[in-house]
Amino acid sequence: GGGGGGGGGGDYKLVAPEKALPGREKKMAGIDGLQHFVLGNDLQEVPEGFKVAVFANGCFWGSEKGIWRLPGGGVHSTAVGYCAGFTPNPTYEECCSMRSGHTEGVRVVYDPKKIAFADILRWFWEAHDPTCGMGQGNDRGTQYRSGFYYYDDAQRQLIEASKTAYEEQLGRPITTEIAAAGDYEKYGGLWYFAEPYHQQYLAKPGSRPYCSAQPQGVSLAPFEEWAPAALKESEAPKLPEAFWAEHGPKRGCSVVQAPNAVIDFVL
Repeated sequence: GGGGGGGGGGDYKLVAPEKALPGREKKMAGIDGLQHFVLGNDLQEVPEGFKVAVFANGCFWGSEKGIWRLPGGGVHSTAVGYCAGFTPNPTYEECCSMRSGHTEGVRVVYDPKKIAFADILRWFWEAHDPTCGMGQGNDRGTQYRSGFYYYDDAQRQLIEASKTAYEEQLGRPITTEIAAAGDYEKYGGLWYFAEPYHQQYLAKPGSRPYCSAQPQGVSLAPFEEWAPAALKESEAPKLPEAFWAEHGPKRGCSVVQAPNAVIDFVL
């Protein structure tokens, strides 16, 4: 969310799991039955054959909007929440206190027949500066760290291979946290939904047009150049280069000003 965390390049350290807040057993109120404000689908459901991707790349308001706008009908839902921390069922305040260990994240439920994991991954990289350590733009703290969390080995391989390629392109070390969703089971799970207020926040009337993401204006190298050989066909991108040329993230935050509707682009 907007503007939490102090200024400056403070050296923020992730809280130790044993020092994290205790949290609670009760899940976030108001999420059951909640429908996506733009797409209309249930936020929690994962239809048969659909997959889940979870990442963090700065303030989650803008991170989420970039994904729900992707064309082709492949994005079933997006949601914002708290991921990769140690406190069960955290609140926004707890996440921002840096005492839960979570980072502000986005959960995408997608149809792999209509949109590829590689498409979501490319948006993730290009929509922020993944070299910032514990922060993004003016937002500093462990709750703004970059991360991508995998649910299967194909996702892992694609995240790692694209990271190597993008790091070379940017010319400086990428600090993105890469970990298995299963690593967080002992803390109750990788993902916790944020308060309904934050869901699709930027699409709601009266929302504050805030975004601190720092797209670098560097297009990820072509998929064929970095994809693992075994995944080149099965995981090939669905969004064409023409889409990225016209609608991809640009230097200077543009997602806030963009319309809320899904991008009108015929695949």
